[in-house]
Amino acid sequence: MNILYIGDIMGSFGVRVIEDNLLNIKKKYQIDVVLAQAENVTLGKGISVKDYYKLKFLGIDGLTAGNHIYQYQEIKSLIENDDHMIVGLANYGCQKRYKILSTASGDILFFSLLGQIVGKDANIVRDNPLKIADEILTSIQNNQSIKAIIVNFHGDYSSEKVMIGHYLDGRVQAVIGDHWHVPTNDARILPGGTAHITDVGMCGALNASLGVQADVVINRWLTGRKTKNILENNGKWQFNAVNINLNSTYQVNSINTINLVG
Repeated sequence: MNILYIGDIMGSFGVRVIEDNLLNIKKKYQIDVVLAQAENVTLGKGISVKDYYKLKFLGIDGLTAGNHIYQYQEIKSLIENDDHMIVGLANYGCQKRYKILSTASGDILFFSLLGQIVGKDANIVRDNPLKIADEILTSIQNNQSIKAIIVNFHGDYSSEKVMIGHYLDGRVQAVIGDHWHVPTNDARILPGGTAHITDVGMCGALNASLGVQADVVINRWLTGRKTKNILENNGKWQFNAVNINLNSTYQVNSINTINLVG
């Protein structure tokens, strides 16, 4: 089984990158299941119901969450519905802590956790991600239909993103970090057999500040004035993801990065 996890899809440019590249990538790497980070899809913050259906149409099977996932309140009805393969944050803001995606190769459980420290949202009250992960894994331990578990960890601190990989090592198939929008060069299989990467990166503009027009961010930095982000919708693009390969007994064979620019 090949599972593709795509980094933060940033705005309409990111959606175009998916539209232009995903089909070829699925064919090239013989991808069975596609997951992607959805917290920045609609205008760079959150995801609308309309964009949820568009990404599903483009071939994404399940969507994960970050601190902006509830920007559009309409998406909550999908998050709390088992029929829709989009999760909220298991340790903040949702009742449905995980989703189970049925595939021809077996059921895949996936969920998202919010780190303890995430930028401007550092002070919001959230449950301990390690304890919530334990609760989820305990609750499904007798479910024999689940063949693989993919955990998305959305956070700022590299220490948290690395350590939760070790905490869950041997208990899940993969722990995938995101939120930085910058891919890290540390994809590996941990000692207990779990695939891990600190940050998978993003899909969208390459020559920008994490998807935002560089001039806007530089001028804000230079002058100290508060200004509105303007997304970069032109120029070079990037597509960042990881491909996790599982053997016939659902153990991890490999985790490899896919980093394309054009």
